[in-house]
Amino acid sequence: MSIAKELRGIETALNNYREQLDIIPDELFAETPEEGHWSCAEVYSHVMQITLRSCIAIERCAHSNCPPTKKGPSLQGHFTLLFGCFPPVKIKMLDIMNVEKISKEDARNLIIKCRKRIEDIAPIIAKAPPDVRYGHPRLGMLNAKQWLKFTRIHLLRHLKQLERIKRKFN
Repeated sequence: MSIAKELRGIETALNNYREQLDIIPDELFAETPEEGHWSCAEVYSHVMQITLRSCIAIERCAHSNCPPTKKGPSLQGHFTLLFGCFPPVKIKMLDIMNVEKISKEDARNLIIKCRKRIEDIAPIIAKAPPDVRYGHPRLGMLNAKQWLKFTRIHLLRHLKQLERIKRKFN
């Protein structure tokens, strides 16, 4: 896995999220397309929260702030990291996530915050010990490089979700 490639992918995805804010009409940003689905505002809230949490996990792994383990990714984690995407199934949201409808301004600020966190941790990823892992609720125990790859995959998955939401409104 190329760290530089993952970082470029994350930067491109964050650029896309920023550009989408100018395209999505203000009156539709917080509107829920249908019962049981998220609004664009909720997608932004979720994605940026997870990106920031992933940065914390990367930092913990890089600084060995979690115990070394022989455990690795779960079966779903192996699949996700190997193929660079999540399995093609809808996943029910975990109760631990606090997703809320945020404003476009909040979304812009969160994108800036995520960019800064990624920039700050980028130099330490290459030196992170591969056997120091931090747990992901579905993907198992991931090391710093795996968390970085997860971050890119997760950002891209929800860009597709934004496109589906926009199509429902058209």
